[in-house]
Amino acid sequence: MSVGRNPHLPSIHIDGPRLVDATGRQVMLRGVNLGGDCKVPWPDGGTQFPGDFADHRAVSFVGRPFAVAEADAHLGRLAHWGFNCLRLLTTWEAVEHAGPGLHDQEYLDYFAEICRRAAHHGLYLFVDFHQDVWSRMTGGDGAPGWTFEAAGLDFTKFHAAGAAHVMQHVYDYASTVKRQDDYPQMSWGTNYRLPANAIMWTLFWGGRLLTPAHRVGEENIQDYLQRHYLGSMDAVAARLRDMPHVLGFDTLNEPGTGWIGERLSYRHLAPSEDNTTRARPGKAMSALDGLAAARGLSVEVPLLRRNALTSIAEPAGTAIVNPHGIPIWRDGVACPFEAAGAYRIENGVAIAGDEEFFRTRDGRRITISEDGFGPLFHQVAHTVRAHNPDWLVFAELDAMGAAAGRPFPVDMPERTVNASHWYDASTLYLKSFDPENSFDFVTGARACGEEQVLARFIDQMAHKAAPAELFSSGGSPSLVGEFGIPFDLDEGAAYEAWANGVRDPAIWDKHVLLLGLMYDALDALLLHATQWNYTASNRNDLRIGDTWNQEDLSIFSLDQQEDPADPDSGGRAIAGFCRPFAHAVQGRIVRMHFDRASRRFTLQFDADPAIAAPTRIYVPRSRYAEGFSTRVAGDDSADIVASGQFVRIDAARPGRIEIVIEPRPAG
Repeated sequence: MSVGRNPHLPSIHIDGPRLVDATGRQVMLRGVNLGGDCKVPWPDGGTQFPGDFADHRAVSFVGRPFAVAEADAHLGRLAHWGFNCLRLLTTWEAVEHAGPGLHDQEYLDYFAEICRRAAHHGLYLFVDFHQDVWSRMTGGDGAPGWTFEAAGLDFTKFHAAGAAHVMQHVYDYASTVKRQDDYPQMSWGTNYRLPANAIMWTLFWGGRLLTPAHRVGEENIQDYLQRHYLGSMDAVAARLRDMPHVLGFDTLNEPGTGWIGERLSYRHLAPSEDNTTRARPGKAMSALDGLAAARGLSVEVPLLRRNALTSIAEPAGTAIVNPHGIPIWRDGVACPFEAAGAYRIENGVAIAGDEEFFRTRDGRRITISEDGFGPLFHQVAHTVRAHNPDWLVFAELDAMGAAAGRPFPVDMPERTVNASHWYDASTLYLKSFDPENSFDFVTGARACGEEQVLARFIDQMAHKAAPAELFSSGGSPSLVGEFGIPFDLDEGAAYEAWANGVRDPAIWDKHVLLLGLMYDALDALLLHATQWNYTASNRNDLRIGDTWNQEDLSIFSLDQQEDPADPDSGGRAIAGFCRPFAHAVQGRIVRMHFDRASRRFTLQFDADPAIAAPTRIYVPRSRYAEGFSTRVAGDDSADIVASGQFVRIDAARPGRIEIVIEPRPAG
């Protein structure tokens, strides 16, 4: 079944593991996430500003990712760089911040207009309802503040109780020091293990099963939360239903799992039968620890620190959680897990009542995949396809996903794309990269040299793509929904050089190499992908970055835009991501490869001249300033037309064809 009818953007449908347009061509989607600052309100909701979230019902997201008046400049730049797809961010909070059922109509109008303008620039898009660690009040983004009130929690007490790690509460904004020990870089993810986050996710996925008496009015808390989440998605879908370039909706960005499937008293200190993944630095809290701290008890837990040589998180003493004994449940609200028998309080100590509370019911093992993800995926499909039955579902797991024993559910909605994410974790967290000594943050394995690094990237991406084979008997496409690099590598060395007037592209060499290896891996596996990210408000500032928790992965920065009339101005490490690739192919792709050293691009495919549309290859001017030559092997009668930054090849005969594009020889 097809998506859309725009003659300039032919409809796209799934054909086994491929995406195919209405003419029959195989399509490759290469795009970008737009954008990082969509997580926070406009204009001053970024984490570079102090705040206490008291205005959470009155905020606005109109202006994220950019003002309507600026849209064509930004979207035109992305099209100029060859991207043909957007993973367009919104959040539950952006739509429903004012209160349950109160959808922000001005924002919905604005969001729909941004979507319309994307079509004018030849950009497909799918909508990502984004979240990280539940909400801004728990150190991330996503859910509205009133969801805590509905669940019975008081978010104003989270910091004092040690229930959440939030930049606005621990960062010293008066200091000139931009990297601070109280808020280590990339530490926002620790919130998934802290009480406020774990409680909300557990109720979101398992409230009906685990805490059936915990209700909002006559409705169980799980049903209440999911109904409102899906209601916000429904409101967006209604505005986009007639836009032919909209491919579908993401299910929910990197969802947390709460305590679903965990043993009540288990503390993850090292790989074990309960949890085979490597432990992460920080407080090693069990579900019982979290519940006790939320209840207002002081809890001593093991503390882990990462060994710089091995990358392994090792014991480093203990830490006290909630030393002042502050409960985070609202006055008059009893802990629903205590009421359901998970634990009890005796002499000021939390005692386990049922070690299997979060993982076994009536003799059946509870799993986040089958009891949580699967039902929500189907609800998302039902919600959005009520407006457009042809829309695709872009499904994703939590950040660790299958590697942590949480695979895609067995029963998936039809026409689902595997939209899993992949990052080189060591580069992402440490913000450094040495191709001669690069280690895998997850396994600790080391790679020496570009070939070994590329081999690791290919292997890891292949594992992320593999589950798509289970979605249907014929397979399903895979699109890497997020991948990318921090541009503030080595404490922002490139920014310092730029500020000192250095305009030599060599300041981005490390970034270009790293991105190039990632795109090499994508090409080797013929994967669709949307890079994280393009942030229109990004600054070359270690405190600001993408305006969210000091992350800085944007391929564009205002601080580098010296000539607004030049679409490349403001771009970072453009040579790393702006490279030839086939947008659409008149047949079935066999191989696509770009040699970064020689700039030789090769496309092999099995041509089908019955397809009445040519192969279309993006060839960026920035990579071929001296011009380029195109030759076709396998069909000497093929028609070749170069126009702008594209080459079109119309095959006249069936069979294997090889197209080679390379720089024009000097002279």
